[in-house]
Amino acid sequence: MDPRRHTEQGIERKQQLLEAAERLFTERGYGATRISDICAAAGVAKGLFYWYFPTKESLFAELVRTMRLALRRAQGAAMDPDADPVTRIRQGAEASVRFMAEHQPYFALLDVERTDHAVADVMKEGSDVYALDVRRLVQEAQAQGLVPDSDPSFYAVGVMGAVSSFSNAHRMQRLSMPIDDLAQLVGDWVTRALTGRSPAPTTARDATSRE
Repeated sequence: MDPRRHTEQGIERKQQLLEAAERLFTERGYGATRISDICAAAGVAKGLFYWYFPTKESLFAELVRTMRLALRRAQGAAMDPDADPVTRIRQGAEASVRFMAEHQPYFALLDVERTDHAVADVMKEGSDVYALDVRRLVQEAQAQGLVPDSDPSFYAVGVMGAVSSFSNAHRMQRLSMPIDDLAQLVGDWVTRALTGRSPAPTTARDATSRE
C-alpha cells in the first residue's frame, strides 16, 4: 500500500470524508447522497475521494467497519477481564447500549438502510462479528456451568436482540429514561435470560463509579 495513505494529513482527509458522508447519509439517505455531495461537505476535491475510496459503497463499508471497531473498543473497555463470562457479557451489553445512544444518528441510518442490497452485506458482517464475540463468551459460561447447555448461537442472538431492540425503542422515544438506567435494565434482562436467575446488584456502572 502506498505510504502516502498513512500520512497524518491523509488520515485527516479520509476522516473528513467519512464524517461528511455519515452526516449526509443520515440527513438525506444513502441512495440520495452523491459522491460530489460528500466531497463538497468535506471540502475536498472529487479526485481525492477516489484516492481513498473507489466507490460510494466502499466508503460506506469503511464507515461501518470504523464504527464497529469503536463499538468493540467500548465493549472491551467496559469488561472486567477478571470477571466471570456472564458478567462480561452483561458489561459488554451495557456498554453497547450506551454506545448506541451516543451515536444515535448512525444507528438510525442503519435502521433505514438495512434493506438496501448494496450495503446489507457490510452490515451483516458487523453483526456477525458481534455475534461471534458473544457466542465465545456464552460457550465459556456454559463450560463453567453458569449458563444452561443449549445452542450458544441462540443465546448470542438473544443478547444482540435485547441490546438492539431496547436501544431502538429508546432512540424512537418509546422508552423514556436516562441512558444509564436503560443500560442497567438491559444488563439485568440479559443476565436473567442467560442464567435464569436475578442478577447481582453490581454492574459495570457501579464498577465505573468506584474508579
